[in-house]
Amino acid sequence: MTALEGVKVICVGQFYFAPYCSMLMARLGADVIKVEALNGEPYRRSPAVDKDGESIQFRFVNSGKRTMRLDLKKPEGQDVLRRLAGQADVLVQNLAPGAMDRFGLGYDSLREVNPRLIMASGTGFGSFGPYAGEPAMDLTIQARTAVMSTTGFEDGVPVRTGPSVVDFMAGTHLVAGVLAALYQRSSTGRGQHVEVSLQDAVLPALTSNIAGYLNSSGPSPERTGNRHGGMSVAPYNAYEAADGWVTLLCPTDAHWGRLCGLMDEPDAKDPRFDGVAGRCAEMDEVDEIVGRWTRTHTKESLAAILKDANIPCAPVVTLPELLDDPHVRARGVLRTVTDEQGAFETLGSPLFLSDSPIVEPTRPGKLGEHTDSVLRGELGMSEEEISALREAAVI
Repeated sequence: MTALEGVKVICVGQFYFAPYCSMLMARLGADVIKVEALNGEPYRRSPAVDKDGESIQFRFVNSGKRTMRLDLKKPEGQDVLRRLAGQADVLVQNLAPGAMDRFGLGYDSLREVNPRLIMASGTGFGSFGPYAGEPAMDLTIQARTAVMSTTGFEDGVPVRTGPSVVDFMAGTHLVAGVLAALYQRSSTGRGQHVEVSLQDAVLPALTSNIAGYLNSSGPSPERTGNRHGGMSVAPYNAYEAADGWVTLLCPTDAHWGRLCGLMDEPDAKDPRFDGVAGRCAEMDEVDEIVGRWTRTHTKESLAAILKDANIPCAPVVTLPELLDDPHVRARGVLRTVTDEQGAFETLGSPLFLSDSPIVEPTRPGKLGEHTDSVLRGELGMSEEEISALREAAVI
């Protein structure tokens, strides 16, 4: 059986935060119903589409879910969601701050109809604190949380990270909270409200940067480029190769000793470089020595040489190289799935459980595709009741 077999999840969310959280639960076997506004969530209208005109972003985090349209601004729509929550195990949401409460669908209201319900709320800044209730997106959290001020080079402008690290880190934290709440419910019989904020989820990733700042005796650069965020490891950088770039680092003296043996660079034997602190004090010179050596090799040959010497390293790959990477394909987190409509790309799962198979992703439903079947199957509504909701523009 799958890990979450029999678990019913409602996702009232858009973009990446809540949808990724509920997608992970779908891969673990939960039955996930995605609730969208009548015109669908914004990522359905993304210009990044495949050959069939389907949004790639939407599909990546929503495949494997049933989909329904519901107008939560209308009392009838609120009643439908309340009834669905009455049968659900988990409700995941990342609507605008306060929206669920304004709809009469906050946790205090929903637990009255289902004391076992676990409500998972993804927020920008949480439910308390000076910024509570402020809207937020990945970019604005990166700005507010020093991610941008610590990304890029010292003499450059602040830079956002390439990937949407905040949304996906927060989604992962949120699913961890949900799984913990499900485990606790098995003992107490009670659900609870799980809250994860985007800001809180990204703060732990700044550990090295904060440590470097607190340990500095004077001004220290916030943006360290490709160097260690705390400026406490050297060499630690991306170095030019004959055909691209390679990353390598020497966290210990033993690693540095093995690297010196490979490089055969007389300058590397300078006693100033004996010890991590000494190398960190002379980072520019250390990087110059290492760079002279790496420029004489291709990035793949460097990766092989350094791997054999047990020195942490990796070639800097491009997106096309990543998508063709045999290890990435073997792991199946990025995967090609074939169905009756043909092949499509989507996300698998980064979670591997030895006794719980991962559910193979399927295409996400078309906008509102499963509305009628959900209302019939989950709530036992008649065709007349469904028609009345449609005529009232609730579904």
